[in-house]
Amino acid sequence: MPGFISNLFINRIRRIPPSVRALGVVSFLTDMSSEMIYPLLPVFLTSTLGAGTLAIGIIEGIAESTAALLKVFSGVWADRAARRKPFVLFGYSLAGFVRPLIGLAMTWPVVLICRFLDRVGKGVRTAPRDALIADVTEPSFRGQAYGFHRMMDNAGAVAGPLAAAFLLGVMNVPLRVVFLCSIIPALAVVLVIVFRLKEPEESARLHHSRTRMRDAWGKLSGDFKGFLAALVVFTLGNSTDAFILLRLSDAGVAASWIAVIWAMQHVVKSATAYLGGLLTDRWGPRRTLMIGWVLYGAVYGAFAIEASQGFLIAVFLTYGVYFGLAEPSERAWVAEMAPPEIRGSCMGLYHGAIGMAALPASVLFGVLWSLFGATIAFLTGAALALAAVGVIMRVGTTPSKGNRADRDANCAAPSL
Repeated sequence: MPGFISNLFINRIRRIPPSVRALGVVSFLTDMSSEMIYPLLPVFLTSTLGAGTLAIGIIEGIAESTAALLKVFSGVWADRAARRKPFVLFGYSLAGFVRPLIGLAMTWPVVLICRFLDRVGKGVRTAPRDALIADVTEPSFRGQAYGFHRMMDNAGAVAGPLAAAFLLGVMNVPLRVVFLCSIIPALAVVLVIVFRLKEPEESARLHHSRTRMRDAWGKLSGDFKGFLAALVVFTLGNSTDAFILLRLSDAGVAASWIAVIWAMQHVVKSATAYLGGLLTDRWGPRRTLMIGWVLYGAVYGAFAIEASQGFLIAVFLTYGVYFGLAEPSERAWVAEMAPPEIRGSCMGLYHGAIGMAALPASVLFGVLWSLFGATIAFLTGAALALAAVGVIMRVGTTPSKGNRADRDANCAAPSL
């Protein structure tokens, strides 16, 4: 029986277009490189460079805001250029080569510059990459394509900290050298993109050379705009995971175990992402997404309860299932409703809506926690998630200004 399941999984993976598999490898290596640095960055800033919490807040605030803003415009630029691969190559290359330079920093403003350029790379590549996955994948298989990509991405997030721990704990490598070693998977990323990533020649005919944001917005259906509205409502209740880690800490979970549990959650994300994509293709993106958001609301409701460490750890691992359900279904739904000529722009709007709502979400959660306690803060997050589900129930799957059958025929995957 296990052998049958394994063969079935392998056969399904083989059906995924080669370019999507290449992007999966790229995301695995990129997250591995990034996660060799990111969990250790606060320690490096405070203990090695002598920076305070204000500096950390400035660095991360500027970095994430930059990525959110550029995600909106990179999709438009990719539509106007009628190409995806150059944006993907530039974005991954810039981040991959700049990120390890943090190991050479002597002051925290240098780290700020590196993080800023790292996030510029992420902002440039994300929307064109997600649009390219839709370009090369048959509509009936897109959920699994996005699920595979998210599976590989989260697997890299597990491999990165483990590689850093091996270098630090077993090889006794200095922290700065660990950061510099992160360039090895980053170099492999560039090679995979250059030699293995292909985009269909037909894509040039599907895009207008003068696509603008206001033109793209006018072509969107009311259902797509309703989806974005629901996404904003949900994201306002989706604060940074740092608050969940703080909740675990307040419950008495040791810092060393929090790091282990964090890695375990990424394992859950990776294990459930492809399943989420499979369910998206079978049930449709709306139903799968609604289940994911309801699960999120249940998780936040559970975190509001004063409970044992074991219960909260189990809830935290269950939280990983939400990502596996939501991430593939959200992207597949965007691809389904977006006209091919502005697919990059739609992906940019999707990622931008999340990024722009994330900052006030964390501020709102922090204020509620400070004034009323953790219970009210988590219950508010749960309520907003359920409110977003209510909005989603009123949203259809109408394609934006175009015949769905014709559009799907035009963007079926070529043999790559």
